[in-house]
This record gives sequence, C-alpha cells and structure tokens, in this order.
Amino acid sequence: MPGTLYVVATPIGNLADITLRAIDTLKSADLIAAEDTRHTKILLDRYQITVPMTSYFEHNKVRKADYLVKALMEGKSVALVSDAGTPGISDPGYRIIRMCIDGGIPVVPVPGASGILTALVASGKPTDSFTFEGFLSNKSTRRKNQLGRLKEEKRTAVLYESPHRIVKLLEDILDVYGDIEIVLARELTKKFEEIRREKVSASIGHFSATPPKGEFIVVI
Repeated sequence: MPGTLYVVATPIGNLADITLRAIDTLKSADLIAAEDTRHTKILLDRYQITVPMTSYFEHNKVRKADYLVKALMEGKSVALVSDAGTPGISDPGYRIIRMCIDGGIPVVPVPGASGILTALVASGKPTDSFTFEGFLSNKSTRRKNQLGRLKEEKRTAVLYESPHRIVKLLEDILDVYGDIEIVLARELTKKFEEIRREKVSASIGHFSATPPKGEFIVVI
C-alpha cells in the first residue's frame, strides 16, 4: 500500500500559529519535504520534531517530485510544507500533489495559516467574492494589462509582490486605477506587522522614502 502525502500548513510568521494536528502530523511523518530546510528547521526545533527533511522547491521540483513519489509508493508518509502558510499556493507544491492524485496516492490536507486570507479579512475590503492573482508580471507593460483586466472585475483582488518591486507595482496601479484606496500588508503575525490602508499615492510616497522589507500582500 502506498503512503500518504500530507499537505501541512505552517505559520506565516508567528511560530505559535500552528495547529495541534499539524504538529502531530509532522512528528509522525517519515519524511518532511520543505521548500527551505533551514527555514523549516526553526519550526521543527521549536516543537522538538526530529523527522528527516528533504528540499523541494522551484528549481528541483522535477527531480525531487519523482523521488518523493517513489518514497510514497514504498509506503512512506511524506509531509509537504512551504516556508510559510499553505503549500501549493504560488509554490511548486501543486506538482507533487497532482502526481500523487494521478498515481492513486492518498493526499490529505492539514489546514492552517494562510497569508492571503489573513490579509483579506483584515483589509476591510469585501470578502464575499475575491480573486487571487499571485505575482503579476515583472514587465510593466504586461503588468498594466493584467491590472486593466482586474479593474473590470467586481471582485476584490489579492496580489503578492516583492519588496524591491512594490513601488513599481504601485505606480502601475496608480496609472490604471487612479488614486484609489488600497491595502498593503507585510510581516503579518510578526513583531513588525504592518497593514496600511491608504491612497496609492500615499503608499508610493512612503515606500519610496522608506525602503520596504518583507513580501507584500496587496488588496485592491
């Protein structure tokens, strides 16, 4: 009988934001597949988890997915984790999950923290219907086209952006949407958590003068 792939949500910042079930699952797994083993080790040390780890990230996803499927077919249980939040969202977790489903290997989700939902519910924007777009293009022309399509949406839009590109994204939002009120969230659940609800121009001014740190979640 094959083993089980557990898709385990981990904290997005504060290490206390993990479920008892997730801890039990990580402790009982035969192997933990982590996006960054050094990052995940901090969490495992906190909860005295000594299960072996292997890396599984964007640049080794093809080779390592085959390795993980082989281990699962041999009856081992594997816990899939990302650096933060729920695996499979804007990371290569989708690939191994799809391979397991196609191969008849059980896939069990162990839910928990999600940066997307944390930012959305704290934004004050409508939550009854929303679209998650992940990272937009790093090319301004294409990014503006993507924003133009989102502007036609009636749903709230949630985006990811890196700190070194956030001002460029904001400038494109200003061009496409005008000076609307948006929400920027960074370092959620951490010591320096910041949620800014303000006009696009105000955010541009702030982050142009104060170089940001940490990835952003943008809610439009």
